Amino acid sequence: MAVRQTVTIEPDCTPRKGPLQYVPATRAATAGASTRSLAATDATTRHLRSWNEMYDCCNIRMTGLYTTADWTVDNGRIRTAAATSTQDFNREPWNAGWSLKSATNSQDCATDCAAVNAVANADFTYQGIFDVTGKWYANTHHSAVQLTADGTPACTFDVNLKHTFIGWNWQHGCE
Repeated sequence: MAVRQTVTIEPDCTPRKGPLQYVPATRAATAGASTRSLAATDATTRHLRSWNEMYDCCNIRMTGLYTTADWTVDNGRIRTAAATSTQDFNREPWNAGWSLKSATNSQDCATDCAAVNAVANADFTYQGIFDVTGKWYANTHHSAVQLTADGTPACTFDVNLKHTFIGWNWQHGCE
Protein backbone atom coordinates (compact mmCIF):
# COMPACT_ATOMS: atom_id res chain seq x y z
CA MET A 1 0.00 0.00 0.00
CA ALA A 2 0.93 3.63 -0.36
CA VAL A 3 -0.09 6.64 1.67
CA ARG A 4 -0.37 10.07 0.07
CA GLN A 5 -1.64 13.53 0.95
CA THR A 6 -2.20 16.81 -0.88
CA VAL A 7 -2.11 20.27 0.73
CA THR A 8 -3.61 23.07 -1.41
CA ILE A 9 -3.22 26.86 -1.14
CA GLU A 10 -6.74 28.31 -0.82
CA PRO A 11 -7.99 31.64 -2.28
CA ASP A 12 -7.34 33.33 1.11
CA CYS A 13 -3.71 32.05 0.89
CA THR A 14 -4.13 29.51 3.71
CA PRO A 15 -3.12 25.87 3.27
CA ARG A 16 -5.88 23.23 3.25
CA LYS A 17 -4.77 19.72 4.17
CA GLY A 18 -6.42 16.96 2.21
CA PRO A 19 -7.11 13.58 3.81
CA LEU A 20 -4.47 10.88 4.06
CA GLN A 21 -5.23 8.41 1.29
CA TYR A 22 -4.27 4.75 1.34
CA VAL A 23 -4.08 3.37 -2.19
CA PRO A 24 -2.48 0.35 -3.86
CA ALA A 25 1.18 1.14 -4.54
CA THR A 26 0.78 0.68 -8.29
CA ARG A 27 -1.68 3.60 -8.42
CA ALA A 28 0.48 5.90 -6.29
CA ALA A 29 3.55 6.15 -8.52
CA THR A 30 4.32 9.69 -9.70
CA ALA A 31 6.18 11.07 -12.69
CA GLY A 32 9.47 11.57 -10.85
CA ALA A 33 9.42 8.32 -8.91
CA SER A 34 11.06 5.10 -9.98
CA THR A 35 8.82 2.55 -11.68
CA ARG A 36 10.71 -0.42 -10.22
CA SER A 37 8.47 -3.01 -8.58
CA LEU A 38 8.17 -2.60 -4.84
CA ALA A 39 7.41 -6.26 -4.27
CA ALA A 40 10.00 -7.92 -2.05
CA THR A 41 12.20 -10.29 -4.04
CA ASP A 42 12.49 -12.54 -1.00
CA ALA A 43 11.48 -12.56 2.67
CA THR A 44 14.52 -10.51 3.74
CA THR A 45 14.48 -7.71 1.12
CA ARG A 46 12.54 -4.46 1.55
CA HIS A 47 11.98 -1.48 -0.78
CA LEU A 48 10.59 1.98 -0.12
CA ARG A 49 9.89 4.97 -2.35
CA SER A 50 8.79 8.45 -1.27
CA TRP A 51 7.92 11.64 -3.13
CA ASN A 52 7.69 15.27 -2.03
CA GLU A 53 6.44 17.53 -4.84
CA MET A 54 5.06 21.04 -5.45
CA TYR A 55 2.54 21.57 -8.26
CA ASP A 56 1.15 24.81 -9.66
CA CYS A 57 -2.53 25.63 -10.05
CA CYS A 58 -2.60 23.83 -13.44
CA ASN A 59 -1.19 20.68 -11.79
CA ILE A 60 2.21 21.03 -13.45
CA ARG A 61 4.95 19.69 -11.21
CA MET A 62 7.32 22.53 -10.39
CA THR A 63 9.79 20.81 -8.03
CA GLY A 64 10.23 17.35 -6.53
CA LEU A 65 12.42 15.39 -4.15
CA TYR A 66 12.35 11.57 -4.32
CA THR A 67 13.87 8.97 -2.02
CA THR A 68 14.38 5.30 -2.79
CA ALA A 69 15.58 2.88 -0.12
CA ASP A 70 16.51 -0.79 -0.23
CA TRP A 71 17.34 -2.83 2.86
CA THR A 72 17.78 -6.43 3.94
CA VAL A 73 16.80 -7.88 7.30
CA ASP A 74 17.88 -10.91 9.28
CA ASN A 75 17.16 -11.96 12.88
CA GLY A 76 15.57 -8.64 13.86
CA ARG A 77 18.39 -6.49 12.45
CA ILE A 78 18.92 -4.50 9.28
CA ARG A 79 21.89 -6.17 7.63
CA THR A 80 22.37 -3.71 4.75
CA ALA A 81 20.63 -0.46 3.82
CA ALA A 82 21.03 2.10 1.05
CA ALA A 83 18.90 5.21 0.59
CA THR A 84 19.35 7.59 -2.31
CA SER A 85 17.58 10.76 -3.33
CA THR A 86 16.95 12.42 -6.66
CA GLN A 87 15.44 15.74 -7.61
CA ASP A 88 13.40 16.93 -10.55
CA PHE A 89 12.15 20.37 -11.57
CA ASN A 90 10.25 22.04 -14.38
CA ARG A 91 12.17 24.12 -16.91
CA GLU A 92 10.48 26.55 -19.29
CA PRO A 93 11.22 26.24 -23.04
CA TRP A 94 13.28 29.47 -23.19
CA ASN A 95 15.95 28.23 -20.74
CA ALA A 96 14.15 29.55 -17.67
CA GLY A 97 12.02 28.10 -14.88
CA TRP A 98 12.91 26.09 -11.81
CA SER A 99 16.52 25.10 -11.03
CA LEU A 100 18.19 22.98 -8.38
CA LYS A 101 20.29 25.19 -6.08
CA SER A 102 21.56 22.47 -3.72
CA ALA A 103 20.77 18.96 -2.50
CA THR A 104 21.90 16.69 0.33
CA ASN A 105 21.28 13.06 1.19
CA SER A 106 22.48 11.14 4.26
CA GLN A 107 21.75 8.07 6.36
CA ASP A 108 22.96 7.23 9.86
CA CYS A 109 23.73 3.52 9.40
CA ALA A 110 24.40 1.16 6.47
CA THR A 111 25.16 -2.28 7.99
CA ASP A 112 24.03 -4.21 11.08
CA CYS A 113 21.53 -1.59 12.28
CA ALA A 114 18.55 -1.63 14.62
CA ALA A 115 17.01 1.11 12.42
CA VAL A 116 18.21 3.42 9.65
CA ASN A 117 17.32 7.10 9.41
CA ALA A 118 17.78 8.68 5.98
CA VAL A 119 17.32 12.39 5.33
CA ALA A 120 17.19 14.25 2.00
CA ASN A 121 16.92 17.98 1.31
CA ALA A 122 16.64 19.97 -1.91
CA ASP A 123 16.64 23.73 -2.47
CA PHE A 124 15.12 25.06 -5.70
CA THR A 125 15.02 28.56 -7.19
CA TYR A 126 12.86 30.03 -9.92
CA GLN A 127 13.59 32.62 -12.58
CA GLY A 128 11.27 32.82 -15.54
CA ILE A 129 8.07 34.24 -16.96
CA PHE A 130 6.41 34.64 -13.53
CA ASP A 131 9.48 36.28 -11.95
CA VAL A 132 12.20 37.59 -14.22
CA THR A 133 14.34 38.70 -11.24
CA GLY A 134 14.70 35.22 -9.73
CA LYS A 135 14.14 36.64 -6.24
CA TRP A 136 10.47 35.88 -5.58
CA TYR A 137 9.96 32.08 -5.65
CA ALA A 138 12.00 29.36 -3.97
CA ASN A 139 11.01 25.91 -2.66
CA THR A 140 12.90 23.79 -0.13
CA HIS A 141 11.90 20.15 0.27
CA HIS A 142 12.82 17.97 3.27
CA SER A 143 12.14 14.23 3.36
CA ALA A 144 13.05 11.67 6.01
CA VAL A 145 12.51 7.93 6.09
CA GLN A 146 13.10 5.52 8.92
CA LEU A 147 13.77 1.93 7.90
CA THR A 148 13.04 -0.82 10.40
CA ALA A 149 13.87 -4.51 10.68
CA ASP A 150 10.18 -5.43 11.09
CA GLY A 151 9.31 -3.93 7.70
CA THR A 152 7.26 -0.95 8.97
CA PRO A 153 9.09 2.13 7.65
CA ALA A 154 8.01 5.69 8.43
CA CYS A 155 8.15 8.75 6.16
CA THR A 156 7.97 12.42 7.10
CA PHE A 157 7.93 15.45 4.83
CA ASP A 158 8.21 19.21 4.95
CA VAL A 159 8.28 21.96 2.37
CA ASN A 160 9.18 25.63 2.77
CA LEU A 161 7.97 28.12 0.18
CA LYS A 162 9.48 31.59 -0.15
CA HIS A 163 6.22 32.73 -1.79
CA THR A 164 3.23 30.84 -3.08
CA PHE A 165 0.17 31.32 -5.24
CA ILE A 166 -3.50 30.28 -5.10
CA GLY A 167 -3.97 26.71 -6.25
CA TRP A 168 -0.41 25.56 -5.67
CA ASN A 169 -0.48 22.13 -4.09
CA TRP A 170 2.02 20.03 -2.22
CA GLN A 171 1.78 16.30 -2.86
CA HIS A 172 3.76 13.85 -0.76
CA GLY A 173 3.62 10.17 -0.05
CA CYS A 174 5.38 6.94 0.70
CA GLU A 175 5.07 3.37 -0.59
